[in-house]
Amino acid sequence: MKEYFDSIKRRDPAARTILQIIFLYPGVQAVFWYRMAHYIYNHNFKFIAEFMMFMVRCCLNIEIHPAAQIGKRLFIDHGTGVVIGATSIIGDDVTIYHGVTLGGIGRGSVTNKRHPTVEDQVTIGAGAKVLGNITLGKGCIIGANAVVLKDVPPNKTSVGVPSTIKK
Repeated sequence: MKEYFDSIKRRDPAARTILQIIFLYPGVQAVFWYRMAHYIYNHNFKFIAEFMMFMVRCCLNIEIHPAAQIGKRLFIDHGTGVVIGATSIIGDDVTIYHGVTLGGIGRGSVTNKRHPTVEDQVTIGAGAKVLGNITLGKGCIIGANAVVLKDVPPNKTSVGVPSTIKK
């Protein structure tokens, strides 16, 4: 647990203490509740897990489907308006800023992969929309308000509407 809080302190200069992070960072609270809901969801108590995350959405304005797969040390900074869809896969040490959507395109089910895969150490800027069954490669950066509809290679920066990769 200490490594999680240390990772937040490295990524956010405003983070001073563990208590501050626990009580005042809604993204940390949302991820905590997601972890419990995800466990419950995977043990076939789907409605209870979905209801838990509904309450998180109502209280924190962060929506994470309990079926999403999230790696270690996800940091949702500020958090307001973040949406993470059911078939999203998020790697380790990812930073997501407020207003980000990891969404699907079209109809499907939780068994159809229709949301993005975000590999390790990716940063997604405020207001970005990452849509469809695409992959954000390890270490890439998504600019604020970008609309990403295609894969982004590792260690590249993607910006704009629709997004383009910067050389």
